[in-house]
Amino acid sequence: MTQLEHIETIEKRLWRGADNLRANSNYASNEYFLPVMGLIFLRHAYSRYLQVKPGIEASLPRRGGQTRPLTKEDFSSKSAIYLKPQAQFDTLVSLKDSDDRAQAVINAMEAIESDYDTLKGILPKSEYQELDNDVLGSLLRTFNDPALKKATGDIFGRIYEYFLTQFANQSAHDGGEFFTPVSIVQMIVNVIEPDHGTVIDPACGSGGMFVQSAHFIEKLHKNPQEAATFYGQEKNPTTIRLAKMNLAVHGLEGNIQKGITYYEDQHELCGRADFVMANPPFNVDDVDAEKIKNDPRLPFGLPSVNKKGAVSNGNYLWISYFYSYLNPAGRAGFVMSSQASSAGGQEAEVRRKLVESGDVDVMIAIRSNFFYTRSVPCELWFFNRNKPAQLKDKVLMLDARNVFRKVTRKIYDFSPEQLANLTAIIWLHRGEQQRFLTRVASYLQTTLDEAQQSIPAIENFISALQSLTGKLDTIDEETRQAIGLFKTDRKAFEMSITGQSNVWAKAPRDNVGLLQAAKDLEPLAETSRDLLKQIDQLYKFVDKHVKDSNERGLNRLLNALDDLRKEAVEQLKQVRYTFKQARWLQERFPEAQLRDVEGLVKLVTIDEIKVNDWSLTPGRYVGVAPEPEDEDFDFEETLRDIHIELKGLNEEAAILAAQIQKNFEELGV
Repeated sequence: MTQLEHIETIEKRLWRGADNLRANSNYASNEYFLPVMGLIFLRHAYSRYLQVKPGIEASLPRRGGQTRPLTKEDFSSKSAIYLKPQAQFDTLVSLKDSDDRAQAVINAMEAIESDYDTLKGILPKSEYQELDNDVLGSLLRTFNDPALKKATGDIFGRIYEYFLTQFANQSAHDGGEFFTPVSIVQMIVNVIEPDHGTVIDPACGSGGMFVQSAHFIEKLHKNPQEAATFYGQEKNPTTIRLAKMNLAVHGLEGNIQKGITYYEDQHELCGRADFVMANPPFNVDDVDAEKIKNDPRLPFGLPSVNKKGAVSNGNYLWISYFYSYLNPAGRAGFVMSSQASSAGGQEAEVRRKLVESGDVDVMIAIRSNFFYTRSVPCELWFFNRNKPAQLKDKVLMLDARNVFRKVTRKIYDFSPEQLANLTAIIWLHRGEQQRFLTRVASYLQTTLDEAQQSIPAIENFISALQSLTGKLDTIDEETRQAIGLFKTDRKAFEMSITGQSNVWAKAPRDNVGLLQAAKDLEPLAETSRDLLKQIDQLYKFVDKHVKDSNERGLNRLLNALDDLRKEAVEQLKQVRYTFKQARWLQERFPEAQLRDVEGLVKLVTIDEIKVNDWSLTPGRYVGVAPEPEDEDFDFEETLRDIHIELKGLNEEAAILAAQIQKNFEELGV
């Protein structure tokens, strides 16, 4: 958690440095992203290299007093890249202004390509010759930020994704279609669980599906390179380079080929893939029907063809391809335009055949603004060629449009907990009750952990509060009472944590036990909310006293108190937030069994789908979610805040009125 505290600030600082290229080079927005991504690749690769190197060196065999030299294979086994001295980032950063930095970067890239066949001709090289030597030096120093020196691979993975996001947001390349938002990919991964075998993405973009699949495999304590083989196809040569860099920087290799998937099947994996994942381009309307009419990847036939002999909409071509790649036990998960699930004409006929196959497993509706370059809603489709008999004639409809986190005014995503909760519904769909219960139990345990961690944060705030109030001449009775009450409540909170921890240690982890445990923990979660309100109120009281005192030197202490207030409040928020995740699941699925939840989820039969014109739009089946109540709204607290603010404004108004009156008197008015 500590490493992520300032990651957003770091990302923005790095982006500002990189974005200077537009003003200090001959590159346009759609050109400079590749040399920038190349430097991030080198920095990330070097970070991973340094991270695994000590462990590798400690295990190297010795003979005759000599230690065997490091090899490429040593690092490959640790999902890292071996870097010769000239390819190490420190070497590049230490170059003098008199050195040719562009050539040094080119040499570094060539050194890596000489060791890794999959990267030959892939890494950016000649692009650096267009950069001014000083500009390149500044860029190298930017990516050598001190905050990144000890960063883990996860930190750099996020930075890598952040830059991909920023370039997508600028439409720097293919309108940003090369990048699928991470939370969307994670949702796909969580549903299909690509933990082995052949994984194919026929529209692979920058390779994000493969990277997230590898992360999933790593969490199972497996080596992704040994567990799975990644196959990709992409039409744009530059995007292929980006994908191979993305894989390499995460210690992965993949077979990514150039090809237009409508007309070419470079890997010939029809009927052979264990997993298919993709985010294809939506609503393409110029695919030549004559060229594809006999394609074996179209088991349900051609969708609608217009008078020009072109497929009217390519969505169902992609859907058919994804289905056809699967082996008899395969799973597929992909992003698709929301129009596709209820499209009419020949598309509806293809969809009918798909549904009647019994292999459509789950449909998830995603609200708009999840993508960086398009604001339209979408849906996630999931196929399972090996569905159990009791589910063969059913499809799970999950409407997640009301489940989201607002990242910016324009961009939404899923929080980790929202992803986990949606995934838990999938587990219930598959009868995996124990996984669901384990998820609930983890939330309850984390609730206690977060509560325990809030104690030192509260203590730090109290200590700073007492230090500051001790320097004030007077403190009104209301503030004194508030401080005394807060200390009492804080002590009771700590005792409650101890008591609930003892109860939790003995609580059964079956559904009945977890329901009771949540009931027992609810007062603790509510108390955490009350405490943070008290902290905010105390700060407001003290802030007013400091302003009224006009004493020098107190603003520094007040700022320090505010920082500690924020830390304590954020920590206390986590207590109730985590608890609410457990309750979110338990309230909707009290028996730890899948059931219909209005506005969220419904398991529908093929007969129901038939009655609804073979529509696979989740919202058509689950109904409308009830308007959520704002549980955190506190009328008394809001009124108290307004009263405090109004009191202060009235006092300021009185001072201003007196000053105006004095000015009039001086003017003789």
